[in-house]
Amino acid sequence: MSNEPVELDALVVGAGFAGLYQLFRLRDNLGLKVKAVEAAQGVGGTWFWNRYPGARCDSESHVYWYTFSLDLMRQWEWSERYPGQAEILRYLNFVADKLDLKRDIQFGTRVASAHYDEATNRWHMRAETGETFIAKFLITAVGCLSSANVPDILGLKTFKGEWYHTGQWPHEGVEFTGKRVGMIGTGSTAIQAAPVIADQAKHLTVFQRTANYSVPARNIPLTADFKQYVKSSASEIRATTHQTYNGMGFKVSERKAVDTPPEERERIYDEAWERGGLQFRASFEDMLVSKEANDTAADFIKRKIRSIVKDPKTAAVLADIDHPYAAKRPPIDTDYFETYNRPNVTLVDVKAAPIRQISEIGIRTDQAEYPLDIIVFATGFDALTGPLLKMDIRGRGGIALKDVWEAGPRNYLGLQVAGFPNLFTITGPGSPSVLCNMPVAIEQHVDWITDCIAHMRTNGLERIEARADAVEKWVSEVNEAAARTLLPQAKHSWYLGANIPGKPQVFMPYAGGLVRYREICQKVVTRGYEGFALS
Repeated sequence: MSNEPVELDALVVGAGFAGLYQLFRLRDNLGLKVKAVEAAQGVGGTWFWNRYPGARCDSESHVYWYTFSLDLMRQWEWSERYPGQAEILRYLNFVADKLDLKRDIQFGTRVASAHYDEATNRWHMRAETGETFIAKFLITAVGCLSSANVPDILGLKTFKGEWYHTGQWPHEGVEFTGKRVGMIGTGSTAIQAAPVIADQAKHLTVFQRTANYSVPARNIPLTADFKQYVKSSASEIRATTHQTYNGMGFKVSERKAVDTPPEERERIYDEAWERGGLQFRASFEDMLVSKEANDTAADFIKRKIRSIVKDPKTAAVLADIDHPYAAKRPPIDTDYFETYNRPNVTLVDVKAAPIRQISEIGIRTDQAEYPLDIIVFATGFDALTGPLLKMDIRGRGGIALKDVWEAGPRNYLGLQVAGFPNLFTITGPGSPSVLCNMPVAIEQHVDWITDCIAHMRTNGLERIEARADAVEKWVSEVNEAAARTLLPQAKHSWYLGANIPGKPQVFMPYAGGLVRYREICQKVVTRGYEGFALS
């Protein structure tokens, strides 16, 4: 390996949905000398690492993919309503091969540091392998949910069994047969994993701190007719995802829950429950803005939980939910609540009896010790900011991103940070990102960044940076957009960073919706990149 730095026009960090599309746009559409670096040994990002049992997308397959090329949309066929991890990974490899992207991706390369040199207007990136790259533009496509959070529980090192985090799952899988398994967490990952693990394990004990809503996914294989519809309606599907609040293939109903008679409201919820999926939250337009409206949905789901789970004590713990419906990421499931009816499944309420430590033989709470062979941490991620702050990113004058973001993320449009010229972040904090169907949010960001770099080249501009006053305004706008909803009312939400001890509690995504966000970004451009300093 040569010690000579690799000189580039642009360096992309990550090779998931965002990194692949950004590499393609800069290389094939702008003709830049560009490379992507990726810590994993293959493409896929989130879908490379998240191989836990039951890992599946919660957006429907016909909207969870790239829509920038109608040809690509017509050449690929999904098999299910909600694609599983293996199928999504196959899809991303299909795209990478079709567009010949892998020749410009360096795998097994994790970023140690990225420092901006003001004198030359270049970013110097050093990999953990010691290799260096120099580029005018640095674009992070590191994903929102890629920095695994293993809680610091006393005694983990003494545990004699095996333990795993769902976000860093062994590629060869884990054998649960005949094993006593303890799973910590009941977020969307655990809700997907529990039924699959329970099916294989001798016994599954689920440790729940925060009870969660979930709606059935109603996953099914796609019919030949539906596959044909997707091919013939590719451009209409793309248009719909651009017109919806969250980049999905359905619109939110215009009726209000508070104005709907109770019997009719119940019927609407019942139909949505039977249809399944995230569309449940689109039943009424006031669900995320009115507590009174939200209570009707919350009450409906809690009643469903009590009707599904046979043991009244277990049902009460599962239905003891402390936040509005969809104020945290709203999971969808296949037989999650039904799993608690199995004789080999136990629920432990760690709100009532907190976990004290992990012993040599298992998990000890205030009330009991649970002997285990395997512990599964379904404890989520240091979301949105975690992956960026893990890299030592330093801007003008050596200022560290972690210091600028000490009290929470501060940027402009979720795209740029003041003091960090020519650094772009794709779907980071301050953008709609995780509140949306990710591929749609990613395409919007990548297209904006690409158009911006093209504009700079056409006009002989070398440098772009968010202005400090624009950052202040945008941070206020993000906070105000969140305050207009019930989203900040969820106490333990990773949207707020509340799952990470010591992390500042700031609502991170932009909650004003993708359509509004797209309009704001467009307006900024038509006003000569308002809020940015170009030189």
